[in-house]
This record gives sequence, structure tokens and C-alpha cells, in this order.
Amino acid sequence: MKTYLSSTSQPARFAISNEKGHTVMVEAKREHGGSESAPSPTELLMMSQAGCTAIDVTTLLKKMRQPIEKIEIESSASRTPGQIPDVLDTLHLHFRMYGDIDPAKAEKAIRMSIHQYCPISKMIDQVTNITFSVDILFES
Repeated sequence: MKTYLSSTSQPARFAISNEKGHTVMVEAKREHGGSESAPSPTELLMMSQAGCTAIDVTTLLKKMRQPIEKIEIESSASRTPGQIPDVLDTLHLHFRMYGDIDPAKAEKAIRMSIHQYCPISKMIDQVTNITFSVDILFES
């Protein structure tokens, strides 16, 4: 697995590509010269964690024969004030799942993802307290 980063015409924005040719932009905070036209590295990490968990949860629920129609995850985080680096100390994931899903199975799938399967969660759980909440909705 390899990625490639290169500068762009903007001084605090970078293009990062993988071996498959997919490219994402990443940018510094405004106070470090960014213009907020791309996610920060920390926001990309949060996005990666949500994506990883969504893949796990939908896969696990299908194996549990739960009819998930749609999933949405809203992530919110806080940082340790005054600490350098200012790592995420909490990350909360709010799941909205659509379909006739057993709430106990939904929670089990989320826990399995966060604590067992998602490599992003496992990499950050030593410094970040990951919590979640879930709403099961029947209409999308």
C-alpha cells in the first residue's frame, strides 16, 4: 500500500493519491495558511473512521440478516486543550440506520466494528475515547 503527496498551487493544500489513482485534497487550518477549501488531516482521519465503521456495520448487519436500507453517521470530536499535539480526546459517532433493524443487533455490529474490525478505530483508541449513539428509522 502506497500513497503519494504533492504540493498544489495553494501553499497549504496538498494532493494525496493512492496506487489506484484516487486523489483527495488535504489542507492546513486557516491560521496555518489554509483557505478551508479541503479537509484538514484530522478531518480526513474522522472521515476515514466513519467510512471504515460504515463498511463494517453494513457488512455485519447483512450477515445478521438485518435489512439495512441506508446508513448515515455524524461524527463529532473534541481535542485536549493546551496539549501539543492537540489530539482527539473524544470521538462520538451518531448512527442513523434505516430499515427494520433489531436495535440490539445494530449496537452489537457497531461495537464489533469499533472494538474489533475497524483498523482506524484500533489505531486511535489508545488516545481517543470513541462513543456512539444510534437511531433506527423505518423510512428513508
